[in-house]
Amino acid sequence: MSGVEGRVVAVTGAGNGLGREYALLLARHGARVVVNDLGGARDGTGSGRSAADEVVREIHEAGGEAVANHENVADPAGGAQVVADALGEWGRIDGVVANAGILRDGAFHKMSEADWQSVQDVHVGGAFHVIRAAWPHFREQRHGRVVVATSTSGIYGNFGQSNYGAAKSGLIGLIRTLAIEGGRYGIVANAIAPMAATRMTADIAPPEVLEKLGPAHVAPVVAHLLGDECTDTGSVIVAGGGQVHRVAWFQSKGVTFADVPTPEQVTDRWDEITDLSGAVPGVNPVG
Repeated sequence: MSGVEGRVVAVTGAGNGLGREYALLLARHGARVVVNDLGGARDGTGSGRSAADEVVREIHEAGGEAVANHENVADPAGGAQVVADALGEWGRIDGVVANAGILRDGAFHKMSEADWQSVQDVHVGGAFHVIRAAWPHFREQRHGRVVVATSTSGIYGNFGQSNYGAAKSGLIGLIRTLAIEGGRYGIVANAIAPMAATRMTADIAPPEVLEKLGPAHVAPVVAHLLGDECTDTGSVIVAGGGQVHRVAWFQSKGVTFADVPTPEQVTDRWDEITDLSGAVPGVNPVG
């Protein structure tokens, strides 16, 4: 196969915005798509069937193949059902785009436990539940593609988004580990940090900025990450407004202490420890 033609891909949060663009583009390029969307509001409240159903209708009218799924992926059974629908309709699952998300922004000193936890449940829990259900099939067929939706808030932080940033950063840790565990089985796992004008970002950036950030700019990058030709794994890609770049980790040369240092010795050499002028790509010393 080439690209995503003939592949079965589940896209969560695909009823609007970026997820919708992913689903439509994948279908145009021959993928068979499970369109998942709970149909709730931006903060995760409510539900409805029309968002996912409308995307499926558009795909069918264009001659593509798709089925709608209205489950809440924050629930383990809901996440598993997304994959079950792919298996039931087409007998296989080849890729997952963990795109479902909600926003419950607020300054950290005002952050409620409920708003913290609900964001973790949807972003991190939702990704886990769907990917975990697909993972045995990826291993057995020795092929699989995982794309998670991270964010620049998870990479760099952003005021008022401690819950969202923590969840998005957690997804980076997830795909870095999946890349290690899935490598021998032909599974690649990557993260996309979209910069796009959607209902999630409608009041976060100025209108003159948002008008340059159409979701259509991000979808081709996601399609590449799902394609058979993509062999990169464990990467974090930022895409938006025509700009696409990779974010990577580097480590300083650092300092090696002959014995256990005192706090004062650490303080004295702190500038050396943190000096990135001779930085090299970061390496996990235990992996």
